[in-house]
Amino acid sequence: MRFGLTLCNHGEYADPALLADLAVAAEDAGWDGVFVWDHIARDGEPPMTDPQVALAAIATLTARITIGPMVTPLARRRPWKVAREAVALDHLSGGRTVLGVGLGVHAEEFGQLGEEGTARGRAALLDEALEVITALWTAEPVRHHGAAFDVEAHFTPGPVRGHIPIWVGGTWPNAAPFRRAARYDGVFPVTRAGYEPADYTAMRAFIAEHRDPAAPPPTVVHQGSGEAGDIDRWPAYAEVGVDWWLESFRSEERPVAECRAVIAAGPPSTT
Repeated sequence: MRFGLTLCNHGEYADPALLADLAVAAEDAGWDGVFVWDHIARDGEPPMTDPQVALAAIATLTARITIGPMVTPLARRRPWKVAREAVALDHLSGGRTVLGVGLGVHAEEFGQLGEEGTARGRAALLDEALEVITALWTAEPVRHHGAAFDVEAHFTPGPVRGHIPIWVGGTWPNAAPFRRAARYDGVFPVTRAGYEPADYTAMRAFIAEHRDPAAPPPTVVHQGSGEAGDIDRWPAYAEVGVDWWLESFRSEERPVAECRAVIAAGPPSTT
């Protein structure tokens, strides 16, 4: 199992220099990944920073850890811009980038900003945006004429290794996000409370039913509850096929001082 952090981009954490500093400390302490939330607005209007700028800073100051947004709601993004950003970050980091994607749930990021407000509409935009992004990453000419996007473009360069892993966020047991995850590289089940190991057994079985049998198994990511000592439960999750454990830091619940303490303690030893 690998261990990482997801850092919010608002409140006390709304500083790209701070996020980069935390990522450097995490790499030095032996953590495997640092991921930054992708929000543009939240209820209560807290201070907020741009995740792509923060990730660029992290890429330049680290050498080993996996990085990326976790997760980007593609329904409020132009897919060609996301494609360019992800490849630029991938090159800047030497091929260490993952693109986390999801539907998005906060009204203040959609309807209140003139974006598509319905879940059904956001899902359609998410699926078509993924088609556009993965096509542009091939570095071949793209002609896409869909319900939402008309694209005729040829983007180069492509990703460092030809493809950037896509991890799909979703809430279990909603079927649609996990059918979507079956088409890509990984799944990031999202919840405040954390899922139990048995949930991952069910998720993996569902994804296997909808996945190309020739495709390698997807990366399975678990986000801990954030409660003290919760990370000590990692062996039970490893046993059911979870590949990553992520410690989540939300400004309202886990201040920067706590984040620094968790980072300094280092990830659990798996040996």
